Amino acid sequence: MRVDLGEILSHVERISELDLSEVAPTAHVVPLSNVLRADVPRPSEARDEMLAAAPDPVEGAFRVPSTQAEA
Repeated sequence: MRVDLGEILSHVERISELDLSEVAPTAHVVPLSNVLRADVPRPSEARDEMLAAAPDPVEGAFRVPSTQAEA
């Protein structure tokens, strides 16, 4: 492991000798672009229709299993 660490440190030393004054700081070596769809508002499904399809709605909402740990 000592040999590997020595090689790594030698490589870092060689890199630190480079003149990077003309290189702009960056977080990535390749340009990134957003591949997600645009966040555009659109109409949602009718609440009553969705609740009608729910197995056990309660007071105008979906009933889901509890996430609380039982004591």
